Amino acid sequence: MKWRVVKAEVSGAHSLDLTFNDGTRKQVDLFPLLEGPVFERLRDPVFFSRVVLDPVAGTVVWPNGADIAPEALYELPAQGKNRMTRRSPNHAVQRTGARVARPGR
Repeated sequence: MKWRVVKAEVSGAHSLDLTFNDGTRKQVDLFPLLEGPVFERLRDPVFFSRVVLDPVAGTVVWPNGADIAPEALYELPAQGKNRMTRRSPNHAVQRTGARVARPGR
């Protein structure tokens, strides 16, 4: 599966609440990834909070051009009480309770 971030919200100085295209939701701490020149500005919580979702790339980006691959975000360990939730694969199935008659029964 090709992972895509479909929702991202700042949840701390260097943390994001993320929702992925498979319904997985988790809060992740990005501070360990903020190494190197392009990520230097993101160590400032005010600049970090300027994150936006790039719907074309399916990931998070910042005004200085920094971004993090959705696959890397998906693999990060979840933090906090709600460590990780995944929607049931049957979330779109509606059950009416009606039974269908089957031949021979």
